[in-house]
Amino acid sequence: MVTKAVNLPANNNLPTKKLWLAAIKPPMYSVAVMPIGVGTAIAYAETGLFRAEIFVTFLVSAILILAWENLSNDVFDADTGVDVNKANSLVNLTGNKSLIFWISNGCLVIGLLGIGAIAVWQQELTVIGLILLCCAIGYIYQGPPFRLSYHGLGEILCFFAFGPIAFAAVYYSQTQSWSLTNFAASAVIGIATSLILFCSHFNQVNDDAAVGKRSPVVRLGAKRAAQLLPWICSSIYGLTVLFVSIKIFPLWTLLVFASLPYALKLCRTIAANYHQPETLLRCRLIAVAFHFFTGLMLGLGFVLSRG
Repeated sequence: MVTKAVNLPANNNLPTKKLWLAAIKPPMYSVAVMPIGVGTAIAYAETGLFRAEIFVTFLVSAILILAWENLSNDVFDADTGVDVNKANSLVNLTGNKSLIFWISNGCLVIGLLGIGAIAVWQQELTVIGLILLCCAIGYIYQGPPFRLSYHGLGEILCFFAFGPIAFAAVYYSQTQSWSLTNFAASAVIGIATSLILFCSHFNQVNDDAAVGKRSPVVRLGAKRAAQLLPWICSSIYGLTVLFVSIKIFPLWTLLVFASLPYALKLCRTIAANYHQPETLLRCRLIAVAFHFFTGLMLGLGFVLSRG
């Protein structure tokens, strides 16, 4: 399954260094950072607790586990042929699926060892159980025989893995308790995280359709999916205002509106170019910036509310 080499697509016209950066996707790791940062900020705001050793261990472990998911997804996509024209695939760049497969598994093992250390410190298995559930979701998202992302379910899985489940694990790692506020915040960041995945489909809609991958953009069509995008972005601000108005969130969390320029840029870019998918390769980076500043401002709002 993981030993066949793959030739680099002939349409590669980017410098090798840029291809490697695009394949490794450093900005994407904010997806792992934000649940840790915001969940920890909420725990501190509500309880005054902050265990630095748990925060750092969780952060490094989450990045490694996300690296496993990204690398293994490259391998699984190579198996289906959906990445045949994707020059910035690590499998295509190295020509060695086996190498990428085993590196990904190494990242997973080391990441889970870090989460295991938290379980030892707390002398219970709640946190590692929740993270194993996230890993299971990460596998069925793209891994055989499930490949649920090919049926258009990736965004839903992403929401739960990086939203309610991850936030519950982070908050519990600091406090060994649960929080309604934390759960509400998980919905905001969960939507922002799923939005990144949603936007990533626009530039590869033709390749997805060719191999039968029924992403939301394939199902809806690029035009209707682009029209849906402002409503998704608006839901993040609407939920924040709602939670502030019913006093689940502190007033400071309205700082999330600082991310509005990125939301507007994202919606306008895709609305203007949805019919030219080859021009939308970088729209995922705008979605990542939107996610990052939304999470940063939300977490900062909770920290400021403590003072």
